[in-house]
Amino acid sequence: MNLVFLASFLTFILVIFFIMKSQQKKTRDQEAEFWSREERANSVRRKPLDDLNYIKIPLEAFPTHLLNDNDEVLECIDILESLTSLKIVNFTGRSNTDLKLEYGTANLEVLTEYDQNYTVLVRTLQKWADRLIENDYKKEAVPLMEFAVSTGTDISRTYYILAEYYASLGQYQEIDRLRTVAKNLLSANRNVIVRHLQESYPDVF
Repeated sequence: MNLVFLASFLTFILVIFFIMKSQQKKTRDQEAEFWSREERANSVRRKPLDDLNYIKIPLEAFPTHLLNDNDEVLECIDILESLTSLKIVNFTGRSNTDLKLEYGTANLEVLTEYDQNYTVLVRTLQKWADRLIENDYKKEAVPLMEFAVSTGTDISRTYYILAEYYASLGQYQEIDRLRTVAKNLLSANRNVIVRHLQESYPDVF
């Protein structure tokens, strides 16, 4: 009995050993690939940025006339107004190395700024939408969230609230559209959003 236990224990140790060795090799390979890509990226010259998918904010299509006595809403409107004069690009899910490889190392700083502007944009849109919904203006909040989705936002709450709204109207094809958009995201939130939509609305898919 002890010999059987000992043999099983040794087998277990060997299995763990080989798993750890395999994981260590995988980690080394990943690190080597990273540094190889980083080295290539740092040698890429500046490239034109004319083909970037710049985002324009349709502020005139948003409900700026509502809740004008709400400080948070006014702050959101002010932020969006300030963003209209800035360049905004969604680079969610793309690393600095990716950006340098595609557009050149010299462009990294400005591209990072464009992406930060995008982060501010989608967070502000959702914050504004939340304040409207809290005050029973859910329908009026929809254009804010739909615009965010059209830009490829990965804020899960935006998708969930829109899905609930579409379901209340029986517009299930719109929920399917949301899933399609989510499936094409590069963000780590992609699978979470898709899974939530599929589990919440199984009859749609």
